Amino acid sequence: MLSFVAQRVVKGVIVLLAIVVLNFFLIRLAPGDPAVVMAGEAGASDQVFVKQLREKFGLDKPLPEQLFIYVKGVVTLDLGFSFRQQAPVVKLIAERLPATLLLTLTAFAISLMLGVLFGTFAARFAGTFLDTAITVFALIFYAMPIFWVALMGILLFSVTMDWLPSFGYETVGANLTGFAHALDVGAHLIMPAMTLGLFFMATYTRMTRASMLEVKRLDFVKTARAKGLTDAVIQRRHVLRNALLPVVTLAGVHSGTLIGGAVITETVFAWPGIGRLMYDALLQRDYNLLLGVFVICSAMVLIFNLITDLVYRLVDPRIEFAS
Repeated sequence: MLSFVAQRVVKGVIVLLAIVVLNFFLIRLAPGDPAVVMAGEAGASDQVFVKQLREKFGLDKPLPEQLFIYVKGVVTLDLGFSFRQQAPVVKLIAERLPATLLLTLTAFAISLMLGVLFGTFAARFAGTFLDTAITVFALIFYAMPIFWVALMGILLFSVTMDWLPSFGYETVGANLTGFAHALDVGAHLIMPAMTLGLFFMATYTRMTRASMLEVKRLDFVKTARAKGLTDAVIQRRHVLRNALLPVVTLAGVHSGTLIGGAVITETVFAWPGIGRLMYDALLQRDYNLLLGVFVICSAMVLIFNLITDLVYRLVDPRIEFAS
């Protein structure tokens, strides 16, 4: 196992460096010059001032030299300096990353637990009204755009019923500490996490249902039933456990795309995460900050994929680690 993890880490580093190079050139191909944008906002868009800005932030150097400097910085865990925020990129991301991890991991847990639960019930009562109701429920949330669900949630639970706060990470000016602060953050987390989680929940529900129905037709399930095992034991120990492998695979893929969905969710709910930070950096042509967020997101995807491979072994011990 240790050999497998070590080999995957080495391959992951190589993939991450390739992603860094690719993202660097893609960002540079995007239209717009950060120096021109900053000069225009400062009200001094003459060529001398623009030239000074380009020299200050290293934008006047040849592209290969800029790439070498940036890759060298990434290798030493230096993601550069944000010329718009006037702060190190690592510091800006470190301030926002905990909020994004809290949101995405909570949404991921909600989507996975509800998806497997609803999918199990749908497969257990396939062809009945409950199966149809769960399928319709899942497809509704899968079909609706995330931003629309977010806005409707704010309108219903915040504006109309006044049950939950509508925006932010915590109550501004409350200065809460300890358990009271945790409850306050949790109240602000409910709507963003549910909005993001319900979309992916629909996919896990359909996948779990289809996978369980397929496993139920296999010979070992018929053998277990012939031995006199109860239906509950067969569903839990034999059908569900073997049906989880495709769900785990899909969850590993979705763990990375949750960051993409978090951009929309964090923007609507004013959640102070790296998704919102990435959106602002894109509008401001903040190349270093944008590239830094890409590096962190790519690293998170690689880590989640490694965790997914390790979870395979927990779900099915027959699977052997291979490089």
